[in-house]
Amino acid sequence: MRNAPTILHLDMDAFYASVEQASKPSLRGKAVVVGGLGPRGVVATASYEARVFGVHSAMPMAQARRLAPNAAYLVPRFTLYRSVSDQVMALLRALSPLVEPLSLDEAFVDLEAGSAAWDEESARLAGAKLRADIRAATGLTGSVGLAASKMLAKIASEEAKPDGMVLIEPGTERALLGPMPVRTLPGIGPATGDHLRRAGITTVEELAEAGEDELVRLLGKAHGHALYAMALARDDRPVVAERETKSVSVEDTYDVDIHDRLRVGLEVQRLAERCVRRLREAGLSGRTIVLKVRRYDFSTLTRSETLRGPTDDPAVIREAAARLLESVDTTGGVRLLGVGVSGLADYTQEDLFAQAAGERAASVEAPEEVVPEVTADPEPAQRHWRAGHDVRHAEYGHGWVQGSGLGRVTVRFETPQSPPGRVRTFLVDDPALEVAEPLPLVLDGVDSEV
Repeated sequence: MRNAPTILHLDMDAFYASVEQASKPSLRGKAVVVGGLGPRGVVATASYEARVFGVHSAMPMAQARRLAPNAAYLVPRFTLYRSVSDQVMALLRALSPLVEPLSLDEAFVDLEAGSAAWDEESARLAGAKLRADIRAATGLTGSVGLAASKMLAKIASEEAKPDGMVLIEPGTERALLGPMPVRTLPGIGPATGDHLRRAGITTVEELAEAGEDELVRLLGKAHGHALYAMALARDDRPVVAERETKSVSVEDTYDVDIHDRLRVGLEVQRLAERCVRRLREAGLSGRTIVLKVRRYDFSTLTRSETLRGPTDDPAVIREAAARLLESVDTTGGVRLLGVGVSGLADYTQEDLFAQAAGERAASVEAPEEVVPEVTADPEPAQRHWRAGHDVRHAEYGHGWVQGSGLGRVTVRFETPQSPPGRVRTFLVDDPALEVAEPLPLVLDGVDSEV
């Protein structure tokens, strides 16, 4: 492990909820919960104001509503989140060539590799500048941890939350870790934590005192060795600039089980189209098509088909997904469907697959389609108003959906740079109202206060 605290861990504060607050002036300083709003939805992110009531990520949305009935409940806007994430990651890559993204809102940076820091003082300056640059570019706050290893940098950023910076000075690591619960260390989940607790080990200090041999006996050779090293603050894992994407997939959970076989087929084709869009956005193609089906009894089935070469052809992927669906019994109902592509490559064999598709069509005199092909028809999506999504009215301008039902939709008209706006209600089929793209959180260097 290096001596200088030049590993930086950035964690954007309550990222999805903070983006929504920056985007919607009327929600700043208020409880905001982002996630699936249906009966089976779960919380993706809760603002710090909502966490006061006990709401947290991965909680069932129904439970969140009971805890914080007056919070704003919004559907995620992943296009906007990715756009803001790209801005943040660009700032990180300006610091160093070694940036390891963990998610849209979290990453490690090796500051020494980019000559951005080499000791405590320069690391503090780099961390402070990064936080200021993120605020100027996005209007959002991020918490920064600085340490001599990835494990310690992540622990430091947790200590810094929200909107802070913590640097762990070399030589203080053991004293800092000692009283912390064992779950603080990476690789210790609920099951391992319970196992250690039954053995009388609840803190990192007790983990180190137990000794390597005892941990190997309790947890197995690989896990025992790794956790003993971490308990002693040893972590030599490097920052890895590129993580290979192994698959691209999309899935939907349905509020009510789908029983109609035709509807299931249509949903699979729609998911295949979304999966292709993600493939193409990433400049990838793949050989293996995967279908995931979770049935009414929570049993989950996975079927896959490997093609002769990589493709991003929507027709080929739709056909493969439809063939996979033929082997799945959906009689009792379906609660989740997913389509994915693995065996990824950065090239395609479109002619080969077009030819193969032609051969299949020619070999069947009157092909009987399992599901009809879905053509692009954005109109239903445009008239389905989702809470939190952007709209534009011909007279009142830009706004966002507060809610809809009983044939009406309620819209608050405001922008990231405006004061809190007025609320108006329209018929859901009002021709003057249309879906809009999200607006930038910051314009011309003007800060968007969260």
